[in-house]
Amino acid sequence: MLWIPFTLFAAFMQSWRNAFQNELSKEVSTAGVTFARFIYASPIAGIYLWGLYQYKSAPIPSFSHTFLYTVLLASISQIIATALMVMLFRLRNYAIGVGLAKSEAVIAATLGALLFSAPLSSLAWAGVIIGAVAVWLMSNTGSLRQISLSTVGLGVGSGLAFALTTLWVREASLMLEVDFPYNAAWVLLFVISTQTLMLLTWLILKEPSTLSALWQHPKLTLSISLFSCLGSLGWFAAMSLETVALVKTLGQVEILFTLLISARWFKERLSRRDLLGLALIVAGAACVILA
Repeated sequence: MLWIPFTLFAAFMQSWRNAFQNELSKEVSTAGVTFARFIYASPIAGIYLWGLYQYKSAPIPSFSHTFLYTVLLASISQIIATALMVMLFRLRNYAIGVGLAKSEAVIAATLGALLFSAPLSSLAWAGVIIGAVAVWLMSNTGSLRQISLSTVGLGVGSGLAFALTTLWVREASLMLEVDFPYNAAWVLLFVISTQTLMLLTWLILKEPSTLSALWQHPKLTLSISLFSCLGSLGWFAAMSLETVALVKTLGQVEILFTLLISARWFKERLSRRDLLGLALIVAGAACVILA
């Protein structure tokens, strides 16, 4: 049951990371905000892995081509997911942007059933349907007959990319012939390092001014990297112990943290429809995990 505290820790850290990213998105481009979550994370991940080996020795795993390919897929998918979420922040308010992206949980459960031989029960499928209704409610800014396709597309796209990331991260951790928590720590270091290198190369070539903009917001950038790395540490550890569907459905508690941050920090007001949508996402997640 160790995956439960790791998941709750990850959800709490991620809710704050999203809040800091929302603030930075007002000053920096989408690519810059995405890079902010990785810029200081690699050293933190490296120190964590070094600390594990200092605490208790363990073998160094071998890294196959399949492992490296899976890490690359997870890295690219998470970059896309984060960029889409940042774009969501600019279309809707903070809480709703996160709520839409949390369609990740039901998408992960569905992909697990279709691609990883993990069929869903009737109760689980009910959760998937409830989650879909919640996404529709929160994306609809006008009357119930009007649907913002751009918001739905970004939200579901972000959720899909996050779901693929978690599935590939779990696969990568299972490939390593070392026990927990070393397998999760190695995957964390590889994924974050790959993402840092890719985004840094992109910004140097395409948006060098963005690097200067990040330098002008050192505390916010450091906060995003720190909370992002801690959140990823929790997610990767939990997913090395339990299936993605269970981890991500329990991780929906992040929405509750998000609501508190949204109300107390950003002073945002949510409509009844927004609150209903968020409640339905939690209900859908509960159906999946109870199933």
